[in-house]
Amino acid sequence: MPLTLVSAWSQFLVCAALIAVAGSYLSRYGDVIAEKTGLSGTWIGLVLLASVTSLPELITGISAVTLAKSPNIALGDALGSCVFNLVIITMLDFLHRGEPLYSRASQGHILSAGFGVILIGFVGFSLLVGPRGNAALGHVGLYSPVIVALYAVAMFTVFRYERAQQATFVEQRVERYPDVSLRQAVRRYAAWAVVGVVAGAWLPFVGEALAEAMGWHRTFVGTLFVAFATSVPEIVVTLAAFRIGAIDMAIGNLFGSNLFDIFIVAVDDLFFLDGPLLSHVSPLHAVTALSATMMSGIAIVGLLYRPRTRLFGTVGWASLFLLVVYLFNSLVLYLYGE
Repeated sequence: MPLTLVSAWSQFLVCAALIAVAGSYLSRYGDVIAEKTGLSGTWIGLVLLASVTSLPELITGISAVTLAKSPNIALGDALGSCVFNLVIITMLDFLHRGEPLYSRASQGHILSAGFGVILIGFVGFSLLVGPRGNAALGHVGLYSPVIVALYAVAMFTVFRYERAQQATFVEQRVERYPDVSLRQAVRRYAAWAVVGVVAGAWLPFVGEALAEAMGWHRTFVGTLFVAFATSVPEIVVTLAAFRIGAIDMAIGNLFGSNLFDIFIVAVDDLFFLDGPLLSHVSPLHAVTALSATMMSGIAIVGLLYRPRTRLFGTVGWASLFLLVVYLFNSLVLYLYGE
């Protein structure tokens, strides 16, 4: 095995490990900050944890378009994280014993999942329109302000909904972090954020080296491998919430991360100075956008229908469909990526 190949895989594993450790500590101290400032548990999952666990995607995307000059890896990371976050639901459903996960989760997640369909679908539409149809304001595509506006509307609407539900679903919680002050939590959060920033900034270069060493397309590497590495915090946080029985917080983190990942596309577009980002990437990314849209739709159907049966005694049919769409998307990118 060539030394360059060993080096590329080694650096990828080191970046993934650093992001995993940083993500777990960022989530812990983000939770402490949320507790000390009095934020609700549901809001923690959808907004605070989602933005915290998506920090590697943010840093990786900015690094990819500014330093590595690889817009395909930037967009592949954002959209690939969306499909990977949704397939994590299959993992949770497999680990959840008894009735399917969807019958236990709050139907309130349908709201954030629905906004995910709108945002991801809009990015897919903008990709298919291509360079001729994407007007620009300076070097930024006009789709970016729309993404920011839709994201703001989604957050405001979900916040209003959750606040209205608090009268019915009130979570009484004792103080879980009595030994950590707010100032300590902020300092430690900042320290681990630096670790995440460094690893996230280096990851696009590792992705480029990995694509070259393996002879793979950058679209494929960005969507699968870079997206996996930057989604490790989502796995860590989601499983941690699942272990303590906070199913809604776990699922809220995943849907919230998808909303934030699409917001990152607009941020990447701002930092990409060569023109509208979506005009400089492979149109095949639309396949990932459509896959994420379909997967979001499947999750919505599962949450609304609330199936009681489990296929082969392991997972619900909705989870199986999520996995099938994810695998099919990976196969298409591997065969036809650029």
